[in-house]
Amino acid sequence: MGHRSTPRGLTARSALAATLFAVALLPGWTLGGLAEQRTGRPVLDWLITCGWSGLAVTVYAPWCSYRRRDGWLGAVPLYGWYLLGVLSWRLALLPYRDWDPRRDELWRARWLTGDLLGYWRADLPSGRAVTAGRRPAAARRTR
Repeated sequence: MGHRSTPRGLTARSALAATLFAVALLPGWTLGGLAEQRTGRPVLDWLITCGWSGLAVTVYAPWCSYRRRDGWLGAVPLYGWYLLGVLSWRLALLPYRDWDPRRDELWRARWLTGDLLGYWRADLPSGRAVTAGRRPAAARRTR
């Protein structure tokens, strides 16, 4: 399975980011609105909407160089929607990245050159499991 040779253009990336943002946010708004309509409590609407936003940030975060625990920040009103917009924008460019990887991602990140200068790739390692390094049982000890 080959990868695309160039990143998405601005129009395609914007459309995909807007779709990802809407898919992540609209169910929470809908459920919150229905809960408020049914109970008459606007606070319940905010709690459901912000909780759903936090859940969406938790799902999107690992793919975009954020930590899963940043989902708590996604539950903060208004800031969570901003964070969701940033994550949607980053997700729309994958598998290429135009942001620097976190320190714990550097081991698998590659700085691209040539026509893709300015982008990173941080593909997941192959399906081979990483095992603990230990000496073979029959090996002779060295000094």
